[in-house]
Amino acid sequence: MKNNTKLANFYLGLILVLMYLPIIIVIIYSFNSSRISSVWGGFSLKWYEELLRDKSMFDAMANSLILASSSSILAAIIGTLAAVGMPKVNLRSKGVIEYISTLPIMIPEIILGMVFLTYFSLIRLPFGMITLVIAHTSFCIPYVYMLVKARLVGIDKSLVEAAKDLGASEIRAFFDITLPLILPAILSGMLLSFAMSLDDVVISIFVTGVNTNTLPIKIYTQLKTGVTPKINALSTLMLGATLLICLLSVWIGKLGSHHREDLKMEGN
Repeated sequence: MKNNTKLANFYLGLILVLMYLPIIIVIIYSFNSSRISSVWGGFSLKWYEELLRDKSMFDAMANSLILASSSSILAAIIGTLAAVGMPKVNLRSKGVIEYISTLPIMIPEIILGMVFLTYFSLIRLPFGMITLVIAHTSFCIPYVYMLVKARLVGIDKSLVEAAKDLGASEIRAFFDITLPLILPAILSGMLLSFAMSLDDVVISIFVTGVNTNTLPIKIYTQLKTGVTPKINALSTLMLGATLLICLLSVWIGKLGSHHREDLKMEGN
């Protein structure tokens, strides 16, 4: 038994080292004064200063933030409406429709990018921010849909029925009962969609325009000429932002659980 425990601990430690050691190295070398990443030249913040003076990098970051925000909001609206409305539809093909709605997650990104490229070319839609928003919204919808659908399964239906018995309409019952209960799932889906959109490279390369550049694409193009500590500094800042988003998502999930328990106590 002890040998199995030691083996499990060793395996877990090995996995953690393989996963997080490269990230730690990137963070450390973002403070390296030397331009060569493999040579430590002393502690310095000059690469963060150069990053702050890089206007093109901030323009690309602004495009990425606009793209991620727009895509996550649209995905939240469409995904929530689909998750709430699908159980109320009586169709034999409902299962097929639900399966198709999750396909963007399972299809490789390079295939999705080629499909979007072909489709936008056929309808002669100019490539740029509009095509980026449409493409990113399409692959972000399943994340919101699945999270909201899972939360709807756990909702006590008697709460909605009690509201209707008290005279509330279908819409009033949704906004007063259902929406507050599924709001944490919606927000979690939005945060996940935001992160996925902000991180995407493959699909964005296929559907972006000449005058529209996102942060991941800019980083990818700069990697071809060599990695500088400025990229390490940018990666460190993005890692910190991602950790904040994850912590916010966890906090929202806990807040939703407490709210659901309070509603159950009031119902009892």
